[in-house]
Amino acid sequence: MRIVATSLLVAMAALYALSRSLEARAPAWGFVRAFAEAAMVGGLADWFAVTALFRHPLGLPVPHTAIIPRNKDRIGDNLALFLRANFLLPAVVARRMGRLDVAGAIGRVLASPPREGALRAGAGKLAVTVLETLDDERLGQMFKAAAAERLARVDVAPLAGQLLAAAMTEGRHRPVINAAILWAGRTLEANEELFRQMISERAGSILRWTGLDNTLSNKILDGLFKLLGDVAEQDDHPLRARAEEAMAALAERLQHDPELQAKVAAWRDAAIANPAVARWLDGLWRQARIAMLRVARDPDAGKGRLGALLAQLGQALQAEPRLALTVNRFARRTVAGLVSSYGDGIVTLVSDTIRGWDAQTVTGRLEAAVGRDLQYIRVNGTLVGGLVGLGLHLVDVLA
Repeated sequence: MRIVATSLLVAMAALYALSRSLEARAPAWGFVRAFAEAAMVGGLADWFAVTALFRHPLGLPVPHTAIIPRNKDRIGDNLALFLRANFLLPAVVARRMGRLDVAGAIGRVLASPPREGALRAGAGKLAVTVLETLDDERLGQMFKAAAAERLARVDVAPLAGQLLAAAMTEGRHRPVINAAILWAGRTLEANEELFRQMISERAGSILRWTGLDNTLSNKILDGLFKLLGDVAEQDDHPLRARAEEAMAALAERLQHDPELQAKVAAWRDAAIANPAVARWLDGLWRQARIAMLRVARDPDAGKGRLGALLAQLGQALQAEPRLALTVNRFARRTVAGLVSSYGDGIVTLVSDTIRGWDAQTVTGRLEAAVGRDLQYIRVNGTLVGGLVGLGLHLVDVLA
């Protein structure tokens, strides 16, 4: 394009010389001369303007030329500030991320993973690199902290109350009552001698002297065994009904009693703080990391149960709006958080990188990026200048 623009300028100079020599023979050549003369002026002016952006025209240190090399550092700073103000603000990133369906994209890949190709290989390598490069202990701590925080947010009491009420509605509480009755019978049977001793000690010296304490123990234990047997066999036994009433009352209190809910929340927090829960989360993280590395290294390894689970997760991400909303919100907050933490570092990197370039490198890269359009400015300046000169000559002739 530089050759085209320069050739056009040379052609206008030749046309000017030709029309100048022929104008005396035919006045019409004056219009050609005016066009060529003004075209040379416009072409030279735009050549000067375009050249002055990147270097000194003809090597002459004309003031206000070589603008880009002289202002390289300021351009880098302004570009960095432009990135910061328009792209690297958490609010801007969050707004742009709000238009992206990250969950849908992940869901499609999980539901129908690529069988081969660069996407599959690149994704696997990236996943392995990330998992092996990042600090495993730190990742584990983050995973445990996130899991513990998620558990701490669960309102256990209302949830337990709803589950218990639903189980009673569907009759799934009866096996629990039967198990409790069986446990009570076995406990009574295994500790029969202990119960007899307790009854004897509380029977009094007269009953022990007469031997009636053994009779009393037999009667009490026989009565208890018979009672447990009746409750186990009779679905409409009064004690079973009392137990169901107590369970229903407990379900109601779990859902609506603030005092009981506070106690359950305290038990939940104590359980989360228990070292046994921390060890359980450690094991859960190790298993998850091993599984992710195995699938990342060999995607075919995920074709079994793990692959089916991942496929189900992918389908859920596409079909469940609430789940997709949660994932998209998490992605948006994560990226916005990264921008908030590292945005200034990115800006500094851009600014320092441009500062580190020499003026010739900056000039070459910018001119290569927009040079074609800049040469079109020269072509347009030549043609527009010629048309303006032609118009002015016409006005002069008419005047």
